[in-house]
Amino acid sequence: MPYAQRGEPVPVTNEVEHRLLAFGIALSSELSLDAVLEQVVEMAAAMTGARYAALGVIDRTGQGLERFITTGIDDEARAHIGKPPEGRGVLGATIRAERALRLQDLRQDPRAVGFPPGHPPMRTFLGVPVRIRGAPYGSLYLTEKEGGEEFTERDEETITILAAQSASAIENARLYEASEHWLRQLESLIEVGDSLAAESAPLRVLDLVAARLRELVSARLVWVWTPSSDGELTIVSAAGEGADALLGRRASPAHRTLARVFESGASIRSDSLPDDPEVDQAFARRVGVRAAAWVPMNARGRTLGVIGLGDKQGRDVSFSAEDVRFAEIFGRRAAVAVELGRRVERDKIRSIIRAQEQERRRLAHELHDETGQALAAILLALKPLEAQVGEETLRPVEELVIRTLQEVRRLAVELRSPILDDFGLVPALEQLAGTTAQRAGIQVTFEPSREVARLPDDVETALYRLAQEALTNVVKHADAGHVRVGLAWRNGAAMLIVEDDGRGFREEAVSRERLGIVGMHERVALLDGTIMIESEPGAGTRLVAEIPAAMPPDPGDARPVS
Repeated sequence: MPYAQRGEPVPVTNEVEHRLLAFGIALSSELSLDAVLEQVVEMAAAMTGARYAALGVIDRTGQGLERFITTGIDDEARAHIGKPPEGRGVLGATIRAERALRLQDLRQDPRAVGFPPGHPPMRTFLGVPVRIRGAPYGSLYLTEKEGGEEFTERDEETITILAAQSASAIENARLYEASEHWLRQLESLIEVGDSLAAESAPLRVLDLVAARLRELVSARLVWVWTPSSDGELTIVSAAGEGADALLGRRASPAHRTLARVFESGASIRSDSLPDDPEVDQAFARRVGVRAAAWVPMNARGRTLGVIGLGDKQGRDVSFSAEDVRFAEIFGRRAAVAVELGRRVERDKIRSIIRAQEQERRRLAHELHDETGQALAAILLALKPLEAQVGEETLRPVEELVIRTLQEVRRLAVELRSPILDDFGLVPALEQLAGTTAQRAGIQVTFEPSREVARLPDDVETALYRLAQEALTNVVKHADAGHVRVGLAWRNGAAMLIVEDDGRGFREEAVSRERLGIVGMHERVALLDGTIMIESEPGAGTRLVAEIPAAMPPDPGDARPVS
């Protein structure tokens, strides 16, 4: 018997069994899930004489359909109908049913929810659940058997066999898609790893992480937060819609979720940002994100940044636990890039600072020992001339030489205090406080918590430069009458405090570069320290810097006097 043409009922005979067998073999070689679904609905319509056939696939939430494949409805009618069904009504009942569902008139069933405008009329109905290992995957259903007849038991038997047969092919296709997805994940991780091995620029590695992660979790937007030099989380890389507009944006205090992820090192998901009070709503509206996930960039027990995922593409914008787990893998790779970048940047800045200090020593030595001595020699050489030209005539020249000699010595000390090199931080800060008070005409007191021996050279230099920069800012900008410089040790760290009673300022209203704040943060960060600057208009300014340093021994009365 020849194969039945579309629209002709096919009895369950050996011919049908052979056709189902051939179809099953063909399906087993098809690896595209959409192609499998299309073949199933077309074969179902052909073998039952149905005018319309459809296969709905439930999404991962089990609340709707992620795929809806039809045959018998042309593109014009499909466009007029609009969005596909959501898996409710009779279709939903078929998905949850244990066996096939046959109806004489679909419209009369109490579970029917009606048809949208433009939908073709449908009366007879045959629906079969599609299950994989007992778990519902979707449903295959047919309507309008040609000739106005009802679907038969033979149709039901045929479609049940077809649904069971197609379920295996569907599972194979899904496994293939999953394996392809895993392969892309592995290739992306290798690509990121190769970039790290080649010591690529950290920002380029983060750009690669954002782009690949966005592809692999199907996110509309991915962005990366890392702390800036002052510790504020800032977006340094982004991929997706509107990514460029995000670069350089700082985290708002209202974004408590972001702060929690950075502080705890644990991921957080939010399926509805508008309803989440812990999220910066202004930021969410600006980027148009409805659901998000935040993943820490962890390395060696520290969180070095946070990766944000915005809106999964598709009908359901929420991210799954699997998406988050995979993003955490990328987060660890990104953390390596950030750590590498910080190491390279710190080594570069440390080399620059060391070179600067060496040059300062050289210049200070030349000014003190060569220029200073030359000026002193000029002053001595002027003495014998007093009898020839007169004391009154030479006095202005001598005063000019004296002032120049004093200025040269002051510059030499500012460049590199010899007391800091010879005797240590405490005497150097005492000298700095005294010279600042004398030069600026303000009261400067220095209060060390105890007498101490020497600290490591880089710690002493950093704290001295911080005090020097802070006092310079006070003299130039604060209009203060009194400044207190304190030095103490707390929790294994040397702590410098500089506070004044000046006019104060609002940080957002002044240039951070103008006050040298960026340089202060960089210098302290090199030594794994912290710095905090507090100021309000009319309330003065307080700077507190802490740098890890072992408590030095008390030298008693052995401390040299400057």
